[in-house]
Amino acid sequence: MQVPATFEYERADSVPHALELLERYGPEARVVAGGHSLIPMMKLRLAQPEALIDINGLAAELGRIAVEGDELAIGSLVRHTELLESSTATDLFPIFRDAERVIADPIVRNRGTVGGSLCQGDPSEDLSAVFTALRATAVIQGPGGIRTVPVRQFHQGPYETAVAPNELLIQLRVPITPGTGSAYEKVERRVGDWPVAAAGAVLRIEDGVITRAGIGLTAVGAEHFCAPEAESHLEGRAPGAEAFEQAGRIAAEHCSPHADQRGPADYKRHLAAELTKRALTAAAGRI
Repeated sequence: MQVPATFEYERADSVPHALELLERYGPEARVVAGGHSLIPMMKLRLAQPEALIDINGLAAELGRIAVEGDELAIGSLVRHTELLESSTATDLFPIFRDAERVIADPIVRNRGTVGGSLCQGDPSEDLSAVFTALRATAVIQGPGGIRTVPVRQFHQGPYETAVAPNELLIQLRVPITPGTGSAYEKVERRVGDWPVAAAGAVLRIEDGVITRAGIGLTAVGAEHFCAPEAESHLEGRAPGAEAFEQAGRIAAEHCSPHADQRGPADYKRHLAAELTKRALTAAAGRI
């Protein structure tokens, strides 16, 4: 029988209230929204928080998707289904549609949240690669106010993020630039599974030349989910099969995949190269 350890439960009625509760209960408190990662871990007693702070009532503050100036703002409490169905987000960045279609199943997507996915810090998490490719910025609020952290610095190790125990991730902000295409490619053992490997790509092309490239990789041991060497290789070059194939090889060379039940390391490195090439090709075709 799977039974969590005893814990306190509080329901926050505002972001300041949630921060107050986190301060009150200290570092052993955990925030819960969708709960699809935390609750199973609690049932197995892999996680034993002393208190749960429920933020599901904060949709008015944290559940918006909107264009604000030259950025797309996505609240941390936005559900996966809401992001998938948001034309505001997916028309600007089709990579969101690509990724959300292959995250888990409808039950998980209806409850799981964007912020929860990133804050879990799983090395195989899909949206971490997506926001990395998009060069997004995480907005974090704590007792000292609001601060921003580039998503490429947000993940500090497996299951470790830049969010302190007394802080909340409240929003992701994605820069909007003309002439940009994006795509996400994933290989999984079965529908809705964690990826064996996956790659996201974002390209900006001006006058027939790649002026900005973003590549996000997951489940293949890419540091901070990104492939900066492959990005640098592409910038200043004309888009095309040869450039994309070489970028894939460079991305794979800088990965450190581990063998596990999803496959051997060499296979994952091969997938990193191939999926990077496919994602770049698809992104270029969407500009």
